[in-house]
Formats: sequence, C-alpha cells, structure tokens
Amino acid sequence: MTSKLSRLKSYPFEKLNQLIGQVEPRKNLRNIDFSIGEPKHSPPSFILDQVSSAIQEMSRYPKIGGSDRLRDSIKKWLIKRYKLQIDSLDSDQNIAPVAGTREGLFSLTQAIIGDSNSKDPVVLTQNPTYQIYEGAAEMANAEVFYFSTDKQSQNLPYLKSINDEILQRTKIMYLCSPGNPSGKVIPETVIADAIKLAIDFDFLLVSDECYSEIYMDESKPPPGLLEICNKVGNENYKNCLVFHSLSKRSNLPGFRSGFAAGDAKIIQKYKRYRTYHGCSIPEPIQYASSYAWSDETHCISNRVMYRKKFEEVGKILGKYLTYPKPEASFYLWPKTPINSETFTYELFRQQNVTILPGHFMSSDKDGLISGYDRVRLALVHQYDDCIEGARRIEQFIVDNKFNSKPS
Repeated sequence: MTSKLSRLKSYPFEKLNQLIGQVEPRKNLRNIDFSIGEPKHSPPSFILDQVSSAIQEMSRYPKIGGSDRLRDSIKKWLIKRYKLQIDSLDSDQNIAPVAGTREGLFSLTQAIIGDSNSKDPVVLTQNPTYQIYEGAAEMANAEVFYFSTDKQSQNLPYLKSINDEILQRTKIMYLCSPGNPSGKVIPETVIADAIKLAIDFDFLLVSDECYSEIYMDESKPPPGLLEICNKVGNENYKNCLVFHSLSKRSNLPGFRSGFAAGDAKIIQKYKRYRTYHGCSIPEPIQYASSYAWSDETHCISNRVMYRKKFEEVGKILGKYLTYPKPEASFYLWPKTPINSETFTYELFRQQNVTILPGHFMSSDKDGLISGYDRVRLALVHQYDDCIEGARRIEQFIVDNKFNSKPS
C-alpha cells in the first residue's frame, strides 16, 4: 500500500495551495475563486424539498444497487436524452448508481484491473487529464499511457497516436466529453473509432460525461457514448460504459449522486464489487435524485445562465487572451502571456482572483508537460461575480502591460 501511495502525485489543488497559500492578496478585494469546478448556481428547490419529504428514510441502510425508482428514472432519462432503443436498457442489468462520478470512476478501475489476468495492464487517458483516472490506475498497479490531445487534434483525442502494443495491454480507455479543461466535444466519428478499438482489442471504453448537460447551443446537445453505440450497431453496449452525475447538471455537488450505465456483463461485475466496496447513496438523496433525473426545465434554465456568462466574460477577456471556444462545460482554457504559475501567483496577489495553472492538470509524457502557457477558469459563480472576476483579470493584464494577445 505504501509503495502505491507514494506513486500518487500531489493533487492539483494541493499544488495550488503550495503556490499561493502563503500569499497575502489585497485586503480590500474579496476573493473570487475560478479554480474549482464547483457549481454555485442555486440547486432546484423542488429537489431539495424531496430530501425533506423522505428524511425518515435515514433510519434505513441505503441499497447499494440503488432503489428501483432511481434506476428507472435514470433509464428513462438516458433513453430520452440519447434517443436510445427502449429495449436496449434494463434498469437493473445496465445501470449502477454511484456516490458521485469521482467515487464511481475510481472504484471501477479497481474492479476492472483487479479482475484482469494481465501482468502489465494499461489505462489510457488524455493529457491534460482528470487526476482521478490517473490516480485510480496507479492504485490498481496499472501503467498510465497518455494519448495526444495536441493542436493536430484540436484538443481532442488523437487515437492514432496509440500503437498496437499499448492497445493489446489496455484494460480501460477513459474519454471525457465534453472535455475538461477545454470544453471541447468529442466528434461522433472519434467516439465510433474508440468503440471499434475497444471491441477489436477487448478493453473497456469509459466515457465521463459529467458535463453533458451544460452546452452552448441548445439545438446541439453533445453526443454520448451509448448513443454512438446504437448508431454503429453495438446495441448491447459491449465494452462500453458511461458515467453521469447530478453535480453539474442540477447544481447538486453535495448530493454525491451519479451512475454508471452500459455493458450489462460489466455492470453486474461492478455491482458485485460494490457490495463489498460499500459506498452507497443515502435513501433520501436517492429519492430526490429520481426527481432530478425526471426534470429538464431546471437544466434549460441552468444553460441559459452559463451562456450569458460565457458571452459577457468573452467580451471582456477575448480582447486579451486566446482560448478555444468552449462548446460545453463551464471552463475557459486560455493561453497566458507569461508562465502560467507566475500568472496565477501574481493575479492572486494583485487582484485576489484564484485560477488553476494548466500544467497542474498535466502529466509528463515523453518529457513534455503541457499547459505551462495555459490556465483553467471555472465560470461557476453567479453572473455578477464572474463579470467582476473577468474585469479584475482584465485590469491585471493592463496593469502589467500584457497587452499583446497570445497566439
């Protein structure tokens, strides 16, 4: 255990604290924190009311496999959202509620790698990446291989960068769409190629879709892995799982309520693991979650608020910073005129605005750590705070004469 733990790298926010933890920012400015992707929009009151109405259920042990009501609401949502065949999903066989996608993603890796006979298992992920994919692989004694997401592939997975020797050892490939930190949506053709690789090389393809319900064009919801499975004829979702959560969709990060769905054989093995793993969702949260998955009105309102923020913040920062136009999620991924650590440090010191250096999300790949010239901004606060934060960043750039827009 000790040797495994020693391989875990410092978490991005631990690194951030080491960078700015001892800095004293201007006391006349309150802090605006763009570093953490924690939604600050108000949770829907009707969902919170359901927690209160079911609070007596706290006297019971929660079902690890989730209530019938919760799983049925998830099934109906998936079918409607991704236009799936009604008989392609069974609420018991194809769906496993999890205590938030972070817990689910980590425990799935332990279950899959632990059940593998491979001596040198590989987990594939993007770079930059969500550190849970990487940390889960390390704790499962798997090698992490980072496939390219460079300019050639527009911050998207460049699957041709993975050679057959790596693919033959691969047990899990993690995709994140919409992406963190770029907000890019993986095209259907790339997802279809990944499905083919998963079947040809017999590994598990996992799509983390926790940002799927925050997108900029109401007429173009991001495609999902299960949806593409149906389109390419993989109607049983062989070797494919998706993860979803209420944290971003419904502004309920404290619920720790999400699910995995897909290949029934894998879901059933995963459920067996979870009976020992023992991380379940309290019954009142399960009950309220079923209402959240059954309502779309609050999601539409949520997207309207995010679009307004992105439009107005873009008018302010777009004059000074270059970034890929996000198609979804709530992040900006701008290039910085100086080293991203220095930019982050001085912005906090001078304007009391917290952001995340891009390379804190990146790992060494062939001696190259990406993101030294980028930062991540999470536009999760209410509109007025986001505008004030953007104006402070603008003032910081002007004060320090960073007037030439990075290309």
